[in-house]
Amino acid sequence: MVKRIITMTVNNRPGVLNRITGLFTKRHYNIESITVGHTESEGISRMTFVVNVEDERIAEQITKQLNKQIDVLKVVDITDQAIIVRELALIKVAVTPATRSEIYTLIEPFRAAIVDVARDSLVVQVTGEPEKIDALIDLLKPYGLKEVARTGTTAFPRGSQRASSTNKSLFII
Repeated sequence: MVKRIITMTVNNRPGVLNRITGLFTKRHYNIESITVGHTESEGISRMTFVVNVEDERIAEQITKQLNKQIDVLKVVDITDQAIIVRELALIKVAVTPATRSEIYTLIEPFRAAIVDVARDSLVVQVTGEPEKIDALIDLLKPYGLKEVARTGTTAFPRGSQRASSTNKSLFII
């Protein structure tokens, strides 16, 4: 399986996300994560999908199918570009008076922050690449994870890269 990161800009209208995820469902493609948010342009949203596919030919097929969807303005598979990838996680960890300071020390190299303190737990906020978040979660597991909430991957191409021939950038005008 190959992990692909596909971004798209869409008109911000009811039903758009449902139609797009329906396309993935009908074709039996698994979505690993979805992030959606407003862009710098009013009425336009950016979606980032992380999908696992068997090969790049299938990724190209997905991109073409997404391009045919109503309200989809632009589809780009950015996997092979130099990209900035980030995710946010909130991690609720069980603590005792003895382990509280250990956890503070443990999260410091990850540039994570404590955003909530309770008698028997801490909530840690961390941002970064998914692998960084996985590593922190693995380190915190022995203390007892109570809850983990992750936003999913969001990504941008670095700088002002142009769409390459392998990029499969599709525009609708």
